[in-house]
Amino acid sequence: MTLRQFFAIVEIRTKIVSLSTYTIASLYVLFRAGRLDPLRASLMLAATLLVDMGTTGFNTFFDYRSGVDSARFNREESKVVVHEGVPWGLALVTSLALFGLAIPFGIALAILSGWPVIGIGALCMGVGFLYTGGPRPISRTPTGELFAGGALGSVLFLLIYYIHAGVPDLEAVLVSLPSSLLIASILTVNNTCDIDGDRAAGRRTLSIILGRKGGETLAFVEALSGFGLLAVMCLWGPFPAWASLAAAPFALLAVIEFSKMHNRGYGHHTKGLSMESISRIFLLFTLATTVVLLWAITA
Repeated sequence: MTLRQFFAIVEIRTKIVSLSTYTIASLYVLFRAGRLDPLRASLMLAATLLVDMGTTGFNTFFDYRSGVDSARFNREESKVVVHEGVPWGLALVTSLALFGLAIPFGIALAILSGWPVIGIGALCMGVGFLYTGGPRPISRTPTGELFAGGALGSVLFLLIYYIHAGVPDLEAVLVSLPSSLLIASILTVNNTCDIDGDRAAGRRTLSIILGRKGGETLAFVEALSGFGLLAVMCLWGPFPAWASLAAAPFALLAVIEFSKMHNRGYGHHTKGLSMESISRIFLLFTLATTVVLLWAITA
């Protein structure tokens, strides 16, 4: 297995999701508490990336073993287990190693911040494994968006808040929600493009239940709700009202990107372009939120 193939197995490009939540949560801690502890921040960053990569490696392993990723439907060149003959067992070994490497970082964080970190970390690792593993994988059910968005969005956000500032309050929970909504939108786009292959593999995702048009609508509503909630927190919440004006152009660009996705359609043949588009929308959201938080910090 080459380094390029390793990065493909863990889908390194998708780590923008956890890095986005990490960045937004850290900036929010700065806004609320006025400082970040460098050691805790570094340990949390390492643990976050290791668990995220390990989770994606499990996805690679179980999706291939269960037939979700097959040469019949899949057109993604990055699926090296499908298209390059990389032994699928390597994905499992890689994930176990990454989860193992994350454990010392979690223990160190627990010593510094409190033992609940161990329980929350174990829960996140369990969800990461059960998302595509176990007798009834979460990804095969209509609740995939809820678990993925919740784990990589609100749960990660609130864990970062906890290690720096203590038990989160209602405001922290509300600020975490837009990230969860945008992450859910990414998964909805992915599942809507994969409807044919997922149905053939026996999955019952929310996109399959809603249909292709319903899945497209859901992805749009999830993403725009995230932008909308950010605006609400500027106009009637903890952030400066004028910051909503700075974030507005990012939301407009996101709508334009969704229009392009609609014109292309959602399917296996357009999945690559669709995932690039939803990634750009997610980055636009991250930039918008970063602008709002920096404005709030410096106000």
